[in-house]
Amino acid sequence: MTDTTTLTEEAYAERTRLAGLLAELTPEQWAHPSLCASWRVREVVAHMTAPFHTSPLRMLAGMARARFNYDRYAAPAARRDTARMSDAELLRIVQANLRTPWPPSGGGPEAGLGHDVIHGLDITEPLGLPGPPTQRIALVLAGSDARSLKYFGVDLAGRRLVATDAEVSVGDGEPLQLSAREILRVITGRRALTDRE
Repeated sequence: MTDTTTLTEEAYAERTRLAGLLAELTPEQWAHPSLCASWRVREVVAHMTAPFHTSPLRMLAGMARARFNYDRYAAPAARRDTARMSDAELLRIVQANLRTPWPPSGGGPEAGLGHDVIHGLDITEPLGLPGPPTQRIALVLAGSDARSLKYFGVDLAGRRLVATDAEVSVGDGEPLQLSAREILRVITGRRALTDRE
């Protein structure tokens, strides 16, 4: 198990990396579709930064409206946030929170790193921008388990996904070799195993 200091510093490094990329985006790129269904890049950024610009009371009210289902709450919240904040404001929130700890209520350092890496790929992959370092992705994969697969609605059908570029695997059964990035996209429901080629 990776220590919390390493996870925290990797999350800060990923946030800093993404901030640099976001600072160079054109308005068209901010409006580009992401890997998250029906979310543009700006909605993803609003969602990623929600803990830094949403008060606990506002989040609680939103969760109550969504009958305390976070997924039902997150999409409308991201759209409301992008309606009231400009791309420049969202960027400033990212830049102002490069080293803000991920809240314990949100799962702590491990969840924070996963959140930044997964949603970072949601932004960078469609735009053809550089992704995170492989070893940072591997840290996220190392924290994956049956519960996270269930959350994303992924069934590996008795296969063990083995990274070709890192010492990490996910699942059990017949080994299938993929890059760490491809594995992360598969286990988060961004890519099906059938279109891995």
